[in-house]
Amino acid sequence: MDLIVHVVRCFEDDNVGHVSGSVDPARDIDVINTELLMKDLETVEKRMETHRKAANSGDVEAQEKLTMFEALYDHLSDGHWARTFEVPSNGADRSNIDELFLLTDKPVLYAANVAEDDLPDGNAHVERVRAVADEEDARTVVISADVESQIVAFDDPDDRELFLDDLGLERPGLERLIRAAYEQLGLITFFTAGPSEARAWTIEKGTRAPEAGGTIHSDFEKGFIRAETVDFSDYDRLGSEAAAREAGVMRAEGKDYVVEDGNVMFFKFNV
Repeated sequence: MDLIVHVVRCFEDDNVGHVSGSVDPARDIDVINTELLMKDLETVEKRMETHRKAANSGDVEAQEKLTMFEALYDHLSDGHWARTFEVPSNGADRSNIDELFLLTDKPVLYAANVAEDDLPDGNAHVERVRAVADEEDARTVVISADVESQIVAFDDPDDRELFLDDLGLERPGLERLIRAAYEQLGLITFFTAGPSEARAWTIEKGTRAPEAGGTIHSDFEKGFIRAETVDFSDYDRLGSEAAAREAGVMRAEGKDYVVEDGNVMFFKFNV
């Protein structure tokens, strides 16, 4: 599952030049999107040529696919992204488009790069980015590359927390960007923990417990019995599986349980 992240300049600084001579995030986004559309048009045109020969010889399936790709080509030529394309009801299947891996078929996340003084909410440039994102059903995260470079220099976690507090931030920009990317892709994280190792596992939102176990090992899914589950906040507060069980916050979940973001899970299985 792929995601396009556009890092867009949203700060003014006479000491940092811009290739276009001025800061205009909407213009910059349009330039990038045009390049993506041109690449997708090239890809679709090649696929059209592949099916055109077969379609001209009377191949019905090839004719249906050609009709769909011609409609997609027109859609892209009008400046619309592939992910907004509605497949004609002529028998063709959208899986034929999916297999092209078109750039404009992917969800988008905009990282609005601002100066430190414009954290946490942004500025007028960011508002222009948000306006574009809203039209594209995309998300916008306000970050500052300069601040991020300062954050990584802190060796003491407490000093880092104080620095973030002064900026009105709960988390560094990179963490917020990752979280937004997960949300845009419909992904969540669950954890497994043991005496020697703790692991985070990424799954799609809506995944049930057996399938979540299958991401660790196929035997967990095949022989699933139950998943003993505790919320991360409780596990972190109590410190161990035993303590969570003793406190009564550990619960047994069956095969129909839909895993929630942040669950700590202990799978019971038998094969």
